[in-house]
Amino acid sequence: MTAVSKNIASTKKGRVNSISFGAELVMHIILGGFALACVIPFIFIIIISFSSADSLAEVGYSFMPIEWSLIAYRAAFDLGADLWRSYFNSFFVTTVGTILSVIICVMYAYGLYRRDYPLGTFFAFIAFFTMIFGGGLAPTVMVIRNLLHMADTYWALIIPMLVNPFNFFLMRTFLRVSIPESLIESARLDGSGEFRTLVSIVVPLAKPGIATIALLTALSYWNDWFNALLFIRDSSLYPLQYLLMQMQTNVDFIRRNAAILGASANIDFSALPSEGLRMALCVLVVLPIAFAYPFFQRFIVAGLAVGAVKE
Repeated sequence: MTAVSKNIASTKKGRVNSISFGAELVMHIILGGFALACVIPFIFIIIISFSSADSLAEVGYSFMPIEWSLIAYRAAFDLGADLWRSYFNSFFVTTVGTILSVIICVMYAYGLYRRDYPLGTFFAFIAFFTMIFGGGLAPTVMVIRNLLHMADTYWALIIPMLVNPFNFFLMRTFLRVSIPESLIESARLDGSGEFRTLVSIVVPLAKPGIATIALLTALSYWNDWFNALLFIRDSSLYPLQYLLMQMQTNVDFIRRNAAILGASANIDFSALPSEGLRMALCVLVVLPIAFAYPFFQRFIVAGLAVGAVKE
């Protein structure tokens, strides 16, 4: 073997790609810049939430505010039992909705995944059709309120988001890439029924895809406030996002009418931390999902790796 061949062999042995070190360094710098561009806004949100209103008025957004303050968090935690009740509502709706939605998604996607299922094309068209054409807001409200009588119940927050056709096709693609049909055929020859094949073979092999779908669904449920606006009037059922949105709306209203309200009550409402409160509410909403993401990360990475391999 020549010296050049040995050099190439040693290079390939130590590296998983064929690009030069300089090109790889430039790519790392570019990707690091994109990562910083994504992280810096979250850092600003946290800093602003701990900044006083005077500091924001004087220097604006800064990594080093003139004065630190907890007034925004005090205003948020003044809600007391209502805040923790809303946390429970959001956790309950997110947990139940995610579990039910993932079960429906896996079962529907399994039918689309099976090429020998005679109605697979029909159900794929039905799912795709609903992605293009929707019934509209008014029929949805009428069905939930007047037909199903789910207003002021947890089901009004769960049912409207239970089915996501995009997740069906995403899960179907994952199954076709990661699970060979010969494995399903072998299970059939061994006498396994469809449900047992799904539970005992498909689901364990599809954990990365299921985790990805579960994370996307959980994010949708956790961030939802619009269904509460439409269907919930009982304050004890308010999810966290809707409660905090109402609180921010009230603070903005008070600040806009500070002169009138303050004159009648002898209170300086202009000192309320509107901007800091908005950022504090963002922190309270994002924090649980930020802690939950690491538990899904390894499954998501594994799913991306499986989807990237083609035989």
